[in-house]
Amino acid sequence: MIHMDINGFSCNCLFGLGVPELVVIAGVAVILFGPKQLPEVGRSIGKTVKSFQQAAKEFETELKKDPEPSGEEPKITTASEEKQQEDARVSSTKESS
Repeated sequence: MIHMDINGFSCNCLFGLGVPELVVIAGVAVILFGPKQLPEVGRSIGKTVKSFQQAAKEFETELKKDPEPSGEEPKITTASEEKQQEDARVSSTKESS
């Protein structure tokens, strides 16, 4: 939101940066990327921000989902127990072949 203040324009909508700071940032961006590449850079930054927002929204909906009641609690196994289970599966498949 930009509004007229006694001392001039002020903008408190973007991380508390004022108009002079935004002008300096825009000037540096033009110098670094050039006026021809600036729209491309803006588009890519916009796409990146949009993808982050979508990922955050998906993450939030996953957290809000109720876990499906399965009746039994998940069993926590150690790495050695998992290796033993895998070895048992491999040996049973070898015997059936």
